[in-house]
Amino acid sequence: MDNDNLIIQLPSGPVIELRYVQGGKFMMGDDNAKDDNEKPAHPVRLSDFYLGKFPVTQEVWQAVMNNNPSSFKGEHRPVETVSWEDAQEFLARLNQQTGRVFRLPTEAEWEYAAQGGRHSEGYIYAGSDRLKQVGWYEKNSGDETHEVGLLYDNELGLYDMSGNVWEWCQDWFSKEYYVACHQQGTVDNPQGPDTGSHRVLRGGSWLSYPVDCRSIDRLISPPEYRDHDLGFRLALPSQSAGS
Repeated sequence: MDNDNLIIQLPSGPVIELRYVQGGKFMMGDDNAKDDNEKPAHPVRLSDFYLGKFPVTQEVWQAVMNNNPSSFKGEHRPVETVSWEDAQEFLARLNQQTGRVFRLPTEAEWEYAAQGGRHSEGYIYAGSDRLKQVGWYEKNSGDETHEVGLLYDNELGLYDMSGNVWEWCQDWFSKEYYVACHQQGTVDNPQGPDTGSHRVLRGGSWLSYPVDCRSIDRLISPPEYRDHDLGFRLALPSQSAGS
């Protein structure tokens, strides 16, 4: 491990690569957004954490779960056709195997990292204002997922945060949550609403329009829902990185 990278080898062989994300304060959401789910903008302060360099691949999923639910097979493609509940089962098994405390990123962590964290250059997408440089979407995907890491990374060295597969976040969704955060002032490490019926997804996918691949865009879905464009990325608290 160096200051920016964490590499964890699974007992069965594959490695998980994570990037260090230094915490900080940022404005989450956008007051000028057309979608009410993306506003009001509100200040958020985050602690340090690690985030998967890539979405979880089929190779890693197979090593932990001994199956592969993906529609588009390829060990270096992102795993898809997984629900939020499936991701929780994967995390439980992964943590048992590694002794770590991997989890899904919170929605705030995901957006902060996609925007480049403290190194943000203010791009629309994760790493560029030109989506084709950083993301597989409906214009360039050929109607399928692609191996991770083939396009450019963002300011933090994270790949495929725009396009390829939507990524589950930990949070429940509520229409009122952004408003409540705005009213509180700066919110430290927000976790989302306490309850709900839908979980949040971020980043867009191989069949998405560019508007859905913006770093601030939000999609919601029931936690049991699966589709061939839904995947996820791992997060790890910084204090457990050296365990």
